[in-house]
Amino acid sequence: MPSLATWNINSVRLRLPIVLDFLAQYGPDVLCLQEIKCTNDQFPAKALEDAGYVHQAVHGQKGYHGVAIVSKRPLDEVATRGFCDIPDSRHVSARVDFGLGPVTVHNFYIPAGGDEPDPEINPKFRHKLDFLAEMTEWFDDLVFDTRQIICGDFNVAPHENDVWSHKQLLRVVSHTPVETEALNHLLARRNWVDLVRRHIPHEEKLYSWWSYRARDWDAADKGRRLDHIWSTRDVAEKAAAATILRAARGWSEKPSDHVPVIVAFSAT
Repeated sequence: MPSLATWNINSVRLRLPIVLDFLAQYGPDVLCLQEIKCTNDQFPAKALEDAGYVHQAVHGQKGYHGVAIVSKRPLDEVATRGFCDIPDSRHVSARVDFGLGPVTVHNFYIPAGGDEPDPEINPKFRHKLDFLAEMTEWFDDLVFDTRQIICGDFNVAPHENDVWSHKQLLRVVSHTPVETEALNHLLARRNWVDLVRRHIPHEEKLYSWWSYRARDWDAADKGRRLDHIWSTRDVAEKAAAATILRAARGWSEKPSDHVPVIVAFSAT
């Protein structure tokens, strides 16, 4: 069954061994990575090619941010887009056919937004809100009507069961009403389908990120669902299952604080 995964890896070179383990064990046709934290020439292309992911679209940046798509299947129409007139590497897209016919995959790393949820005093939070607004405007383009997937680290947990405590996080960046309303507006803009919540109901608590600050992340379980895979409705009809690999948060002594999110599709 063909599948696509997204994972904020928080330095692909530092965590290459667990990426390779993940690919060997789960074998998604397409993997979208965020926060690769390297330039294009520093990206571990050869190791990923040797793992079977010979098709790669990389948009890197020295020390920060950076996104990449690696695939078993050919990629074409590779593109990147800047946002907010800030030269960060936060988007890459490519067209790929992994059993569904050609689909354009957009891989995003939306700004985290800093600590203070006030755009008047926190330019990082202003950047985040402006980025979401610019995405929303871009999705007015009719090209987003069909055969599209958008995924990545959106840095917003939009539903009350996407965080460990809705009440306690209402004033915490990633779950404030202004952010969740912006992301939900984005979801409705093109009638996108949240493929994870299509298969795992909103009544179930669900997280993809756990802070490094917790001494025992598993016992504390103060997570947030920041990583998402959405699609247009024609693609969503083929979505067969969704998984968040919670166990990956403990795969090494120095794991990413995010875990992979996988959606499997039916090719029939």
